[in-house]
Amino acid sequence: MPDRNIDFGKFGARGIKGHEAVARQLDALAGFVATPITQRRGLLARLHYLTRTDHAREAARQAGLTVTDRTIKAWLDGERGPSRQSLQKIEMAYRTVRRHNVARYLLARLNREGRGTRVEFHPLNQSQVTRPHQRVVSYRTLNVRHWDRIVEAWVNDDEEALDEAWVSDAVVDLGSEWGQYEYVTNVGFAA
Repeated sequence: MPDRNIDFGKFGARGIKGHEAVARQLDALAGFVATPITQRRGLLARLHYLTRTDHAREAARQAGLTVTDRTIKAWLDGERGPSRQSLQKIEMAYRTVRRHNVARYLLARLNREGRGTRVEFHPLNQSQVTRPHQRVVSYRTLNVRHWDRIVEAWVNDDEEALDEAWVSDAVVDLGSEWGQYEYVTNVGFAA
């Protein structure tokens, strides 16, 4: 079993780690607010999401948003604006709470009662690699049936666990050439 590329990009290949592409795709499926937090509409959408129920407020506090209810009310009413640090905390808390809220639904969509989800592996970009150093890699598809550890690592924002789960639960099923798909241009799936 090949154990990770050490000098990726040495000859000009370009791509991203497969687990990063999966995290991007899961983020897209989670449906985050599209308006930037720096605009009033984006800020209000995030604050309403984080404060609409007592459960949401508690989850936001656990995620790192530790300002008082009075401060949040001032932000919502437009009396004051949050600092840059507070904006970062609001964004991180929003993403964390949103991931936890959609995880169960997303997991059910991806596992599809044991049928799994079809995943497309788009190989790394070798256009800048000289001919003698190019590998023969092609577009591949695979049906991933077990998403539990992958989604759990994504929810916890644990990049190392996500990498391990992605490799051991999905990529190794590509066979002996799975190491060629550690880096990809994209990983696509639609659940």
